[in-house]
Amino acid sequence: MSFKLGVIGGGVMAEAIISRLLAQNIYIASEIIISDPALSRRQWWEEKYQVETTTDNQRVLDDSQVLLLAIKPQIFERVVEGLTINPHRHIPLILSILAGTSLSQLERAFASLPIIRVMPNTPALVGQGMSAIAPNGKVSESQLSLALSLFEAIGSVIQVPEYQMDAVTGLSGSGPAFVALMIEALADGGVASGLPRAIALELAVQTVLGTAELVKQKNLHPALLKDQVTSPGGTTIAGVAALEEKGFRSAVISAVKSAYLRSQELSL
Repeated sequence: MSFKLGVIGGGVMAEAIISRLLAQNIYIASEIIISDPALSRRQWWEEKYQVETTTDNQRVLDDSQVLLLAIKPQIFERVVEGLTINPHRHIPLILSILAGTSLSQLERAFASLPIIRVMPNTPALVGQGMSAIAPNGKVSESQLSLALSLFEAIGSVIQVPEYQMDAVTGLSGSGPAFVALMIEALADGGVASGLPRAIALELAVQTVLGTAELVKQKNLHPALLKDQVTSPGGTTIAGVAALEEKGFRSAVISAVKSAYLRSQELSL
């Protein structure tokens, strides 16, 4: 049986992508096969999304037009060492969402195949993801268009040169965790100031969401928006001064750089 989309690795990011592709009818369940070693996870996929599952990674490679690699980068070598390319079958398009796994590493495992390295992020679960893609030289225009359409289903997509992918990983790939910490800290600040936890969290979430949408829709530089909110001698400038005193911006920059450097380490 031939599948339009095969997936090796049935984790959270795989679900983020597959759930949106199914919801938008880009694929139907019978066109997808997912490989995962955990029986409980395979059963979960079958019950929730009615897709076919297997433990046979070779079957997924052989029988899929597009192969999505969604495993942990630390087990990449172990997973691909048992895979072989069958020259008598169709040539699949390989999409890899493995952090820190370079095109050259992927090409050693999938010699002669068209490969696109992709860095999505978890807001894809609600269709608000940010994905960056970098194709190798064997990807055709039609394959690139297909990849763009798949990842547009989970949010926004940009194409970048591969040397920028580790920086993308540090910013948008790891960024949701940093934003989540900011939301949690805002809510904690509200609780410390006397608000009930539920109200503080609702205020924090909507403040971050609304601010991001305002910056995006009005094409505002964040510094301009900050200046618009900070009146002389007011509450906001007092808070901004406290953030500066504690090194807030420096800490965020360091977080992105640390994630970027870790992504580079994973590719060594």
